[in-house]
Amino acid sequence: MGYDSSYNYTENVRPIENDGIVGNLMATQIGIIMDPIESINFKKDTTLAILLAAQQRNCEIFYMLQSDLYSDQGTPWASMRALSVYDDENEWYKLGEKHERELSELDVIFMRKDPPFDLDYIYSTYLLEAAHQLGTLVVNNPQSLRDCNEKFYATQFPQCCPPVLVASATEKLKAFHQKYEDVIFKPLDGMGGSSIFRVKSDDTNLSVILETLTEGGRRQTMAQKYLPEIENGDKRILLIDGSPIDHCLARVPAIGESRGNLAAGGNGEVQELSDRDRWICGQIGPALSQKGLIFVGIDVIGDYLTEINVTSPTCVKEIDKVSNLDIPGKLIDCVLEKLSKR
Repeated sequence: MGYDSSYNYTENVRPIENDGIVGNLMATQIGIIMDPIESINFKKDTTLAILLAAQQRNCEIFYMLQSDLYSDQGTPWASMRALSVYDDENEWYKLGEKHERELSELDVIFMRKDPPFDLDYIYSTYLLEAAHQLGTLVVNNPQSLRDCNEKFYATQFPQCCPPVLVASATEKLKAFHQKYEDVIFKPLDGMGGSSIFRVKSDDTNLSVILETLTEGGRRQTMAQKYLPEIENGDKRILLIDGSPIDHCLARVPAIGESRGNLAAGGNGEVQELSDRDRWICGQIGPALSQKGLIFVGIDVIGDYLTEINVTSPTCVKEIDKVSNLDIPGKLIDCVLEKLSKR
């Protein structure tokens, strides 16, 4: 069954007793680390869709903010609350009382905190890695979250990428611009299309843009050859354990924009994957699976891979609304299968 916004995913789900701390010991216990649930966009939020699918499968869910994580004598703990979710725009969640628990008591933890990928995020991955080593399945693998910068990691697959340079030296970035004339410059830690600049051959702002992005030559910055195919959309392709979902979301830039990100005003169009899309997924999929990157969203413009998003990929609800693929269900089923094999 595909994801249906009119369906009540909480019907016939066993109620959680005593705020979820005492209950069916056989139920899979899933922790979720996310942004404040009260502030999410109900109509678009991928994390909520994942949680609804988990609850439909009788999993118990425990909610945490990044600030709830801590280490006590080397053991990872968290202040967590039992969470029930509802497919109701007016009331989509209910939280129980806070309880202190070791993270390793949970079967699975989903790390779905949005960037920025800052020092606090890195410290969180240390705590999650400690739980991972004690037997909890963390999605995505904490070490890989640190290793696989969402922009830089794509350069590990040069056969899939457009001409690209990562440098802090402005003379190297300027030389790249001189060679390709029409270039996209962006920070390595941005999201949602923030701080992305398109610089054409006659742009007199090149120097100040590079000074700003590199912080005067101290910060690594990415340069990519501009791809005019962006006019047809920046495709978000989702992969579960290295295998692509059959439909993607092409985010078409608004008039006068060079960014397709929905957060930057782009419009989404659901499309089937092309042969080239599938080839790109075939090139990177095995590496994603090997690194424990179970849920990933890649960005493709025309024939080229531009980013590999590993922290909190989105666009599930937009794709499911049209394709009826039940992407959240596929993800939870994949995770539960992995648990059964551990």
